[in-house]
Amino acid sequence: VILPARPDKTAFRGLPRAANLQGLLARAVRGGESKVTTHVENKRGTAITLATLEPAGRHETLTWARRIIAETVRLKASKVGLLLTGIGSEAGEPVLTALIRAADAAAFRLPSFKSTKPPSYQGPKTLKLFGAKPRLPIKTLRRGNLGNNIARWFTALPPNKLTAASYRAAAQALAGEHSMSYEFIDTSRLKRLNAGAFLAVAQGNAMEDAGVIHLSYRPRKNLAPSLALVGKGILFDTGGTNLKPFKSMLDMHMDMQGSAVALGTAVELAAAKVPFAFDVWLAVTENRISATAYKSQDVVVAANGVSIQVIHTDAEGRMVLADTLALAADKKPALILDYATLTGTCVSALTTRYSGVFTNRPASITSLVSAGAESGERVWPFPLDVDFDDPLKSEVADVKQCAIEGSGDHIFAARFLKRFVPDDIAWIHVDLSAGQHKGGLGAIPTEITGFGVAFTLELLAGDDPAALAASWS
Repeated sequence: VILPARPDKTAFRGLPRAANLQGLLARAVRGGESKVTTHVENKRGTAITLATLEPAGRHETLTWARRIIAETVRLKASKVGLLLTGIGSEAGEPVLTALIRAADAAAFRLPSFKSTKPPSYQGPKTLKLFGAKPRLPIKTLRRGNLGNNIARWFTALPPNKLTAASYRAAAQALAGEHSMSYEFIDTSRLKRLNAGAFLAVAQGNAMEDAGVIHLSYRPRKNLAPSLALVGKGILFDTGGTNLKPFKSMLDMHMDMQGSAVALGTAVELAAAKVPFAFDVWLAVTENRISATAYKSQDVVVAANGVSIQVIHTDAEGRMVLADTLALAADKKPALILDYATLTGTCVSALTTRYSGVFTNRPASITSLVSAGAESGERVWPFPLDVDFDDPLKSEVADVKQCAIEGSGDHIFAARFLKRFVPDDIAWIHVDLSAGQHKGGLGAIPTEITGFGVAFTLELLAGDDPAALAASWS
């Protein structure tokens, strides 16, 4: 039962033992608590959690909702009812949206491979809304939940379960279910496309199964894409020849999270039957140590003809994204968004509460920050001034892959990637520093947050990406 911060007697009207509940909540509030749980004297011992709602921003409301739903999980409730009382419908809808989002996230099971029998309680199964008038558009309220669950599911899979082959099969199945076409651009074809940056990373793999997954959504035939979603899909990252230490390598099966976010977003857009066409490009490979792995000081040439001096083999994400961005740009979409768990310096700058954004359209910065605030997936912009190219100047190639010094690497990485998107295409790069956050983030209870799906849907907000991009020019 959700009540305003200072509920009066009328807010408790219709509840069982209303006076007792009012007194119970009042004592909890005086003790500094915003919620309290009691039980009804019936055969089931039905639990009632009373929670007050303080005015707050979207992220704070989602965090509050996660904690409220966590109480139902603690009580092992299979059936959960939500009642807002003393709160108007206009103020109530975003509260219900937050609670539904938190309940969806709590009910979703991440992959598990335990041999023991799973516990009988697997989270809430049924969610009922009481007293909601007029009837609420549940599908609209649940927007983004499916995509977030998809992003978290793939990110959580162990590296021997999510291989290039199994990822391709899963993406193809999802494409078939949601009216998207599928193709796989393998290394043989990438060689013909002169995608030397991607191939440099892939050449260290034991299995020659790397490539770019390309999904296309076309609501009408011959409709050109106005949007491209690009994702970094490094299935496991050893650091290559510049080998990572143990703790830095432990979670590197999650280095494909950018591709999972792009895939989850695409499924959401396709399921909503958006009127615009879009493409999805997932750069799928491992970055392994081997006798054939690429090396510092190698020089390779990307698909758009830019030559690259390799500096550090653990900067592989920007290498695979370089060619994948170039392939996406060849289709001439109005807007490209790319997602990547790209740099530790973005985490150092923002912690894991925010993600960083970069764009070649400065006029879009207000929209980006606003979409982060409204979705609860907060982002912060970083500069892309031309003088950040200075540490990337090379004596032997068009550009260095990264700066030799590590500070500000998230900015230098974005400047590097900008070379692979023509200036006439609006481009947004999301460095997913909030892709993992201990204890969960916003409405999401797991350390893997699926950050980026809700942000993107809020940014697009049903608009044609071409019109959105034009508004930033």
